[in-house]
Amino acid sequence: MPGTAAETIANAGGVVDALRDAPAKPSIFPVTPEFTNWRSEQRSWRSTVALLDQSHHMTDLFIKGPDALKLLSDTGVNNFSNFKVGDAKQFVGVNYEGYLIGDAVLFYLEENSFDLVGWYMVLDWVEFIAKTGDYDVTFERDWNTLLREPGKDPVLYRYEIQGPNALSLLEKVIGGPAPETKFFGTATLTIDGVTVRSLRHGMAGMPGFELFGPWAERETVRNAILRHGEEFGLVLAGARAYSTANLESAWVPSPLPAIFTGERTEEYLNWLPADRIGSIAGSLLQENIEDYYLTPYDIGYGRTVAFDHDFIGREALEKHAANQKRKKVTLVWNPEDVAAIQRSQYEPGTPAKYIEFPKARYGLYQVDRVEVDGRLVGISTDAGYITNEQAFVSLATIDLEHAEPGTEVTVVWGESPNSAKPTVEAHRQATVRATVQPAPYSTFARENYRKN
Repeated sequence: MPGTAAETIANAGGVVDALRDAPAKPSIFPVTPEFTNWRSEQRSWRSTVALLDQSHHMTDLFIKGPDALKLLSDTGVNNFSNFKVGDAKQFVGVNYEGYLIGDAVLFYLEENSFDLVGWYMVLDWVEFIAKTGDYDVTFERDWNTLLREPGKDPVLYRYEIQGPNALSLLEKVIGGPAPETKFFGTATLTIDGVTVRSLRHGMAGMPGFELFGPWAERETVRNAILRHGEEFGLVLAGARAYSTANLESAWVPSPLPAIFTGERTEEYLNWLPADRIGSIAGSLLQENIEDYYLTPYDIGYGRTVAFDHDFIGREALEKHAANQKRKKVTLVWNPEDVAAIQRSQYEPGTPAKYIEFPKARYGLYQVDRVEVDGRLVGISTDAGYITNEQAFVSLATIDLEHAEPGTEVTVVWGESPNSAKPTVEAHRQATVRATVQPAPYSTFARENYRKN
């Protein structure tokens, strides 16, 4: 057994040291990396339609019982007043001090039955609150394929079709008009005789549908999509392309969870298994772990917050809402500086930290310094290359005074030379000039996807 998170932190001498030296392996999507090449696969969701397999990289937490909705309302900042069977929403949870723990997609499957899907950070928090509180609920967790018991199949398949031809393809597959569905709305479909649930959204900021159902029916659904896909220019997109989709829609996939300080965190860390604390990568090196914390407003979740009910962290979050300090933006990295980092691999001396394409991250929580005139003004998170924009970008949260599009900032790439992480080679830090742009960076995503 791995022990508890509290034990690991104590043995490391502190939270930051434990996270910065965590011997975590690189985070991967456990599906086919490329079916053709990631550049063409990225282009497909902007030009035709892409099929992406979501069945393996996220964890499902099935929550059932008469107190299930109460638990979610107590731990989520969302509005649940009109939440009903068949609905879905982006669930966001904060700690008692109003700092972000994480987000996940929440499905209202049937009466008193929910599926919370995403990274395990917010799933763990919800389960902890329930098991240490007075809630009549049960849990079933279906880990992602990397963590699931060997030989055990997933409970559900999940396929995403997205791109301008996604609706036309879906209607061909179901043999008729698709139900009118609002953004993040759900519908029940029939594909080759099996019942399929759909979620209307788009991971890369393009039109899309997430289709899911029992694992045993996956081939029926996939084969139907492939059978009709050629007519609409269907392209299979692998893990390398899929890992970058969030850069276009501006979703930050794994911000560092605020679980290490504050009310009840000592109890929580003694409950939490050690292998679930994650790892920090990047140039931001602060002694106080709270310097890594974010509020929902820092990364664009303000519209999700509803102060119409009592929830953990509400009072503190109201204060954050009245005093927003940072804003989520896209940083477009200077091509010459990116090229210089790549070129350093071929020059004498210690090279800069390697930049992986198309997604450059080497820890669960990627946190790089954003500076103006050498002064810290924000944090750069997920970074990677967008073929559709021919740009290397990162998602960032920066001080409001520097968040105007066109503002010039600097990203510090790489980390301290004494890192013990296996994902970090001997390297030197480098600076990259970057230009602030809106998030999402894609004009279509801003004007259509996020507007809805």
